[in-house]
Amino acid sequence: MSKYAVIQLLGKQFQVEEGQTLIVDSLDQEIDKKFDVTDVLLVADGDKISVGQPTVEKAKVTMSVVAQGKGEKIRVLKYKSKSRYRKVHGHRQHQTTLKVEKITA
Repeated sequence: MSKYAVIQLLGKQFQVEEGQTLIVDSLDQEIDKKFDVTDVLLVADGDKISVGQPTVEKAKVTMSVVAQGKGEKIRVLKYKSKSRYRKVHGHRQHQTTLKVEKITA
């Protein structure tokens, strides 16, 4: 069993492993910049599991920003029957691609 952690980032929870890439909503970070996430809810290293109350003390996950970009386009359609009303909008969410460098407990 490998080492993994459950973190809270931007109000959402993610299960991450070392070396994993992760796509999240837009972060205000520069590309190739490293930062630490200290909201670690659980750390598992083989049979040793640490569960936080609500976070694990002295645990952090080091991540680096790989890319900033946009997600796939979604189409939003408004339609009213019998009145010839149709309106189509498109939306592309800004996203940040992160790489998990290290998990320390």
